[in-house]
Amino acid sequence: MGMTITEKILAAHAGLEHVEPGQLINAKVDLALGNDITAPLAIKEFKQLGIKKVFDPERVVLVPDHFTPAKDIKSAEQAKILREFAREQGLTHYFEIGRMGIEHCLLPEAGLVGPGDLVIGADSHTCTYGALGAFATGVGSTDLAAAMATGELWFKVPETILFRYHGKLQPWVGGKDLILYTIGQIGVDGARYMAMEFTGEAITNLSMDGRFTMANMAIEAGGKNGIFPVDEKTLAYIQGRLKRDYHIYRSDPDARYAREIDIDAGKIEPQVALPHLPENARSVKEIGEIKIDQVVIGSCTNGRLEDLRVAAQTLKGQKVHPEVRLIVIPGTQKIYAEALAEGLIATFIAAGAAVSTPTCGPCLGGHMGILARGERALATTNRNFVGRMGHPESEVYLAGPAVAAASAVKGRIAAPEEVVK
Repeated sequence: MGMTITEKILAAHAGLEHVEPGQLINAKVDLALGNDITAPLAIKEFKQLGIKKVFDPERVVLVPDHFTPAKDIKSAEQAKILREFAREQGLTHYFEIGRMGIEHCLLPEAGLVGPGDLVIGADSHTCTYGALGAFATGVGSTDLAAAMATGELWFKVPETILFRYHGKLQPWVGGKDLILYTIGQIGVDGARYMAMEFTGEAITNLSMDGRFTMANMAIEAGGKNGIFPVDEKTLAYIQGRLKRDYHIYRSDPDARYAREIDIDAGKIEPQVALPHLPENARSVKEIGEIKIDQVVIGSCTNGRLEDLRVAAQTLKGQKVHPEVRLIVIPGTQKIYAEALAEGLIATFIAAGAAVSTPTCGPCLGGHMGILARGERALATTNRNFVGRMGHPESEVYLAGPAVAAASAVKGRIAAPEEVVK
């Protein structure tokens, strides 16, 4: 019996010829990642182990991005723990204000992840790197501590669901719409502890930014990881970024899948996920009249350059509704600079948006856009749980950048064609 991409990567990193779903393995880690929320606990556990040095200072990455720029004394102390540990350990890859970005936008951009890698991060959206054909998954802070110390970690080999997306995408439909639609079909636990392998004509034609978005939200279906086959677009993306060797794995023709799901992507319209779960997805045209108070465009899900281009295209020549706050957050400093050079930032400001330095900020109710009681936000983020962006009696709706920008103009959830004629 053949193996899937995920199974092959895990087998290779465990030094095994073959693995089966459900098998427990000990595998070597290519990269271990922590942020300003999760790494302080991992650093504490690391020190309690009595180990003086991380397994490899080039393979442990720390990015303070959730509460930075520091929103208060406590968040400043959290970031300080990372800063001091990075200096003490001589970590090659420590990124802070002015040189940083949202971790899951930053690492691929910086060429720190490549095809065939095994990456763990103390953040659930570490699965983003599956867009590059890597096995990437979120872990707890204690697991991160163990990986920092030993360079290894235990895994249970997941089963894989194969998703095939057929057809040509409609205008304004992107990776966010595909993954919201998919989660709407299978539910937030539909891929629980499974690999989600994305293939098909629509995926081949999807941009890398769109693939990052889809892989990012695999966890919202309960997935252990999301993963894409490596193709010409993948190789073009890593060219000039990745400065080391990599290995491309492909699923065997006789690989065994737990399920195979075919989706007619050509029929998918721009999606919106209603509170309070990402699975509450439906076409924007089915939403009805829902007024909003705030729109957030950014996050590790949709803070990349393509997302900003789509938002700017929608906002060009428009004004943000007077009763709406529009916050735009580029995913990294480089993306910010590119958006500035292309005139996108000028478009946002002219429309009446506030543009922030890269931060996770409002996505997790951190800062830069907390919601008050009864307020509604439409966001390009990844979660809309109760209280996710502020008051437990606020509401979060999820969508892609086109719907988000159009809604900021209309003051209600709106389709892009209502704004762009």
